Amino acid sequence: MKTLLASAAFAAIVLAPVPAVAQALPGAVVAVVDLEKVTGDCNACKTATAALRTQVTGLQSRQAALAGPLQTEQKSIKAAIDALNGAQPDAALQARIKAFETKYQSAQDESNNQQQQIQRNQQYIQKQIADKLAPIYQSVMQKHGANVLLEVGSTLATTTSVDVTADVLAGLNAALPSIVTTAPAEPKQPQGR
Repeated sequence: MKTLLASAAFAAIVLAPVPAVAQALPGAVVAVVDLEKVTGDCNACKTATAALRTQVTGLQSRQAALAGPLQTEQKSIKAAIDALNGAQPDAALQARIKAFETKYQSAQDESNNQQQQIQRNQQYIQKQIADKLAPIYQSVMQKHGANVLLEVGSTLATTTSVDVTADVLAGLNAALPSIVTTAPAEPKQPQGR
């Protein structure tokens, strides 16, 4: 009976589930950075943001300057058409309508082109910032011995001891003293034959 119990005990030990041995990984050292603060507080970023605001304000002013005369002309043409009481407009009125449509389309095109340029400028500014930030991230991570860097907005909770925002901001200010706020012209598309 003793041998039976000993055999059963041995079988229980051998057949018992063995806990999995975890692969040894180095301890993760995580740092966080507040990119909104970095891009909002960097010196060149502030200057670039102000330049973009000026461009937007200029666009709005130009749109208002274009719209005023167009609205006046549109009202005048509408009054002339209404005065016809359904009769066909004469050649002079038709020419005014055609001229108005041309001016209107030209104003729309100018406004659209300026809006697209401002969008290209904004993207160009963002690219310049992103290009400078990538090596700064690596440098700051190395300085703090971090092997993971997260944007503070993508974390649930952090402590200030893992926040490297000040270092990233200082690095960006040093690496990016100014930003070009006008994107290079787009290459011309070859015209079809």
